[in-house]
Amino acid sequence: MSTLIEYIPLILFFAVYKMVDIYWATGVLVAASAIQMAYAYFKEGKIGTRHWVFFAIALVLGTMTILFRDEHFIQWKATFVYAILALTLIISRWFFDKNLVQKALLGLLNSVAEKQNEGEAGTSAESILVPKKVWEQLNIFWVVLFSAIAALNIYVAYNFSLDFWVNFKVFGLMGITFVAIIFTIARVYPYFPDEQS
Repeated sequence: MSTLIEYIPLILFFAVYKMVDIYWATGVLVAASAIQMAYAYFKEGKIGTRHWVFFAIALVLGTMTILFRDEHFIQWKATFVYAILALTLIISRWFFDKNLVQKALLGLLNSVAEKQNEGEAGTSAESILVPKKVWEQLNIFWVVLFSAIAALNIYVAYNFSLDFWVNFKVFGLMGITFVAIIFTIARVYPYFPDEQS
């Protein structure tokens, strides 16, 4: 359910763009992002740093898009977000010795395992013994992917029509991310314990 909620601002952006225009869609994106933050606060009692950063980017670029009537500002949003994600992975790995890809995937697997084993003694994600080399490769893979998406978004924004960019942002970026997640899971799947595989 929370995954669907993450995509609501994007879905509303797409729908309003198709029905009205980019400026209304941008306003709806910013408003929906603010509502999403409020929902996160009431549900969890706090708002994560990631949500604050992404909302700030949407607010600043969205406001500039509407005030200056220039869609290029909002087109930069995805580039900023993916560049920040790439930098976060690099900085956390090289300066804090943390592999955030490993942490995120093990957290996801633990969450799935808890739901499958409610009330039962099950295997946790910590029992998945993936070699450090594989985690390092996956971290590099996501850094390269996020960097490539950041560059690709701007290339599409400046070399194709606004309609094409909106479709690319909604379907293309989601599709690329989905394929990358499947690749990541497939890469660690051989290390799953027999009872989880």
